[in-house]
Amino acid sequence: QVQLVESGGGLVQAGDSLRLSCAVSVSVYPVYAMGWFRQAPGKEREFVSAISWSGSSIYYADSVKGRFTVSSDNARKTVFLQMNALKPEDTAVYYCAVDADAGGKSMSVGAPDFVGQGTQVTVSV
Repeated sequence: QVQLVESGGGLVQAGDSLRLSCAVSVSVYPVYAMGWFRQAPGKEREFVSAISWSGSSIYYADSVKGRFTVSSDNARKTVFLQMNALKPEDTAVYYCAVDADAGGKSMSVGAPDFVGQGTQVTVSV
């Protein structure tokens, strides 16, 4: 089974920061990559960031590089997304994700195996 529970979303102003957290419970895979996707109104879901099981490989979408930072705890039970310098175009529902490709590359280029219910992030001008 896979359980992913996101938290930390909210309404902020442009330039502010937010930190998203996701409680991860995975029993179907011995190891896995974790990451984040987002979906803005009227748009398709898009990749944001991924971190490998070892933590040695990290991927970011070009739109968030330099502003967002993904991390996880040592137990791989929580994944975080620190979002700085937020822009109105970052407004979206953010989804936590896990994927069987523990290296994280597959998540960065395609749909993950599992996603959570999502948390809303709204950035006002």
